[in-house]
Amino acid sequence: MNKIGKTPVAVDAGVVAADELRRLFGSGETATIAGDTPARDAAAGAWRLPDIVLVLGMLALAVPTMIFVAQSSWTGEQGSHGPIILATGLWLVYNNWHEVRSLAARAPGWQVWALFAIAAPVYLFTRVTQIVELEGYAMYVLLLVALYGVVGYKAMRALAFPLIYLFFAFPPPETVIYTLTLPIKVAISDAAIAVLQLFGLPIGGTGVMIQIGQYQLLVAAACSGLNSIVSLSAITLFYIYLMHRGEHRIQAILLLFVLPVAIAANFLRVLILILLTYYGGEAAAQGFLHDLAGITIFVLALMLIFLIDKILQTTGVGKRMTAKGAAHG
Repeated sequence: MNKIGKTPVAVDAGVVAADELRRLFGSGETATIAGDTPARDAAAGAWRLPDIVLVLGMLALAVPTMIFVAQSSWTGEQGSHGPIILATGLWLVYNNWHEVRSLAARAPGWQVWALFAIAAPVYLFTRVTQIVELEGYAMYVLLLVALYGVVGYKAMRALAFPLIYLFFAFPPPETVIYTLTLPIKVAISDAAIAVLQLFGLPIGGTGVMIQIGQYQLLVAAACSGLNSIVSLSAITLFYIYLMHRGEHRIQAILLLFVLPVAIAANFLRVLILILLTYYGGEAAAQGFLHDLAGITIFVLALMLIFLIDKILQTTGVGKRMTAKGAAHG
């Protein structure tokens, strides 16, 4: 009775193990698995020669582009958040991989080649023309196509947040920056002039040009709020993903605060720089103090986001919204 009872269990376990390995590593010669040797052979087959060649090819494309992006963008204030986004984004992918590993399955080859045929010419064009903003995006799209070929759609969908989050590592195109920052720059300039006029300072201006005393200032893109909006949005996304994963309503509220907090913070920064110029001279408001003001204001803006989240949790707004969302499915 014991032998008869155990035999089907052993057979079923072998079938289940074989099916599991075939699902993870493909339909290679793993149908007859009995013992450690076939299992090791199946595990070794997880990385095939085409996969290795694909990874090496992607590295050959990605490394020069990332060096170009780092030298052209990450060294300035506009893209200074790039290394942080890259490091935290890769950490998220690595940390979440164990949750989605079982979903990995190679995509159909014809789909991968079709996507490569579309994305590769775009990348080559941006690489030849040295358009750093577009080259970074084009290179990353090629990496996503390669990842799709290796792990498939379901695994990429499960990794959607970190993969989208990594887009913030690349600077937005300058034309987009100019278009978006112009109205913000004008609004910040007008507001700063109006506030300082209330205190009797000799200040005036038109558009983004501010005249205070004998000094003339230009409210540049760095002071317009866009850099803080991009950086603050990225860091806030990372924060709410870690602290409020799955709580979509709280995430939406915190993201709604990013724009007003970033603009208010940069308005304060412009006021500080104007006062430094007026009382300390043009040299005092440039260089170290200019950068220090930017870093200080950004940290204050980030702390304000954390404070808003704390208020939501303390007052129970976040808990009520989470409970309401759970009740509605």
